[in-house]
Amino acid sequence: MEANRIIIKPLLSEKAYSDIKAKKYWFVVDKNSTKEQIKLAVEEMFGVQVDSVNTSITAKKPKKRHGRVSGYTSSIKKAIVTLKKDSKPIAFFESLS
Repeated sequence: MEANRIIIKPLLSEKAYSDIKAKKYWFVVDKNSTKEQIKLAVEEMFGVQVDSVNTSITAKKPKKRHGRVSGYTSSIKKAIVTLKKDSKPIAFFESLS
């Protein structure tokens, strides 16, 4: 699978911002991708050395509008990528912190 199909987008939240200093970066990834594929995709796209990858799948939840359920949020797979100590940081995220 291609790197740009594995990593869908960066995940930007308060918790993700606080992890940037520790060289932990959050991404929304393809649901069928493995940790090894995510590691190779990040290394290829950003030119960094990945130490570890943690993943979690967020289940879909009902959307409530005025007491009624009018659909569901989509389920996503999140990846938290930790870089090695001697690796350079990802430039995109460094501009945010």
